[in-house]
Amino acid sequence: MAGAAMTTTFLAVIGGASLLAVTARRLHPGDRLPSLEGWALADRGLGAGWTWLLLGGTVYTAYTFTAVPGLAYGNGASAFFAVPYTVIVCPLAFVLLSRLWEVARRHGYITAADFVRGRYGSAPLALVVALTGILATMPYLALQLLGIRAVLTAGGLYPPGAAGDLAMVAVFAGLAVATYRHGLRAPTVISALKAVAVFVSLTAVCWLVLDRLGGPGGVFDGAARALGGTDAAHSPLVLTPGQQPAYATLALGSALALLMYPHVLTAGFAADGTRTLRKVSAGLPAWTALLALFGFLGIAALAAGVRAPAGGAEAAVPMLVDRLMPGPLAGLVFGSIVVGALVPAAVMSIAAATSFVRNVYVEYVHPTATPKRQVRVAKAVSLTAKLGAVAFVFGLRDQDAINLQLLGGVWILQVFPAVAVGLYTRWLHPRALLAGWSVGMAAGTYLVVREGFSSIVPLVAGSPEIYAGVAALVLNLAVAVAATPVLARLGVPRGPDATDLPSRPCAGRRPPTGANNA
Repeated sequence: MAGAAMTTTFLAVIGGASLLAVTARRLHPGDRLPSLEGWALADRGLGAGWTWLLLGGTVYTAYTFTAVPGLAYGNGASAFFAVPYTVIVCPLAFVLLSRLWEVARRHGYITAADFVRGRYGSAPLALVVALTGILATMPYLALQLLGIRAVLTAGGLYPPGAAGDLAMVAVFAGLAVATYRHGLRAPTVISALKAVAVFVSLTAVCWLVLDRLGGPGGVFDGAARALGGTDAAHSPLVLTPGQQPAYATLALGSALALLMYPHVLTAGFAADGTRTLRKVSAGLPAWTALLALFGFLGIAALAAGVRAPAGGAEAAVPMLVDRLMPGPLAGLVFGSIVVGALVPAAVMSIAAATSFVRNVYVEYVHPTATPKRQVRVAKAVSLTAKLGAVAFVFGLRDQDAINLQLLGGVWILQVFPAVAVGLYTRWLHPRALLAGWSVGMAAGTYLVVREGFSSIVPLVAGSPEIYAGVAALVLNLAVAVAATPVLARLGVPRGPDATDLPSRPCAGRRPPTGANNA
């Protein structure tokens, strides 16, 4: 059981997050009428500091901070694919997010599917982009709750039975109410507490680990012996040649997929200009360093002799913290990780609700819905998404949510051609993109399920293992490229382009920017 000091510190962090959420309405208040842009994007008014906090807090989730060290604890070096993956994201965000923001701001787009609808004039293509985003986001949202439960259980802060479930629901309920009322402003203000708490607590944990275990050399040698090697150079802490294709494709595919998730685009669209997004993209490596240190703690858990439960490697770091740190600091760490789950969970629910309202409800159910009604529906859907995540966590096994999230990463990657490629060329035919998306979804799902819900798969027996999402994306692009000239020759019409972007890649040309980007 957790001591009084740990519990007090933990509750202080959670209470601080709740108090900050109450102040969210004061963040860039406006006198505009209610609108989906105001609720879901904070009126596109976030400066560089707030955008860095929100985007970093959204991308680097609590489950990431437990799953990456858990993977390092169980598998060694392969877990560190997350470091190059998040490094690759930074230049991609610098280029893609800023260009997409320009188009979205000029035409009032709020979701990626809005852009696809305007770029290709294809409602079906926009619909599959929106539904893919929602489908990939929901298990990701559920995983934030799993991360909270894993941390609280390892720290002795999760009472057995219904009491523990009610405690977790209570923590989540406060966020749900704040998000319902204030939209994206609620997770934005909480992200400030997340950044301070996580950076401070992680610094303290790493310092203590290095002091107790004899420095970096002692940590890696101890972990190597725990994994059956003689030292760090002769153990699973070093990638083998056979692991390198999987490592490289997983890093690349994850980076391409991340920027297609609705919650990441929602956080980016809330910035006040392209210059802000470029500054933030250049500063994201600070969060990557944080993730690398969490991975290092998974190695340290091995060296310290932590024995995580079977199938529960994500508990390794919370157990290490509980073992090495005094109660108040341990409570700070656990509270930081829980707050770290609240920020992305809120943004995910907002993004899923916005995609549903803009690209399903307004497009197919109520085309004349007023802005006020759209906000009302989005709030209800956002709350429903959170309740669905809670029901999912309590109703299914943890592994089910993990399996679906693995599939979600493969699925969301299949919208990359329509969104990212569409920013630079309209040559691909919308029906060819639909065909490519269908093939990519089917192939990716088949590969993952065939291997027992592993996203690392051999294409054929005896071939090197690679990331299933990349294999599916290659098929997706091949079908889209092959089908486009066939459809053109058959005279299949395209929809109109409403984005003012070049139809083909043109060096030196870029769309005009607004005055607020100067």
